[in-house]
This record gives sequence, C-alpha cells and structure tokens, in this order.
Amino acid sequence: MKLKSDKFRKARGGYSRLLKISCSSCGAKLFNYQKDGPGIIKRLYVDRIFTEINDKNLKCPKCGHLIATIGIYEKENRIVYNVSPGAIKKRIVKITGK
Repeated sequence: MKLKSDKFRKARGGYSRLLKISCSSCGAKLFNYQKDGPGIIKRLYVDRIFTEINDKNLKCPKCGHLIATIGIYEKENRIVYNVSPGAIKKRIVKITGK
C-alpha cells in the first residue's frame, strides 16, 4: 500500500502514517486511513480512506454505532467525516512494499 503525496500532505510537513481505524464499541476494523501531520483525529478526509464508503453517516457494520457524519471542511474545501468523540480507536500500521 502506498501513501498519497499531494499538497495537503506537504502543507502538514510531509509527515504521514497509515492507521487502522476500528470501532471503539465492539472493536471491529472499519478501514485504513492515512493521517497527515501531528495531532488527534477530529475529522477523516474521504480522499485519505483506503476503502470505498457509500454512506452519508459512517456507522459500524457490526454493532451499528455512529462513528462520524459527513460534511465539508470549508478551510480546504474537502469532503470529510466529522468524528464523534470517543467513537474510534486507531493503531499504526507498518507499510509494506514501498
């Protein structure tokens, strides 16, 4: 899996990592996500999610817990999922096949 490199990654200092995002309620894996820059996850940029999602609201497929709602981050004019506080767990994934 290869990380995306674009103007948004460069604007955050070029530092990126791949995270495994899972539901905090039941622990079910949801998807892999590219996190650019430091800090906590407040929003998930749709173009950084490595799985196809065709839903307005992001819910856990296993327990139905509401993870995030869709919106637009106006500062960068990008589609995002606004994460509900405490709804996700994250774990760093080692990237293979560079």
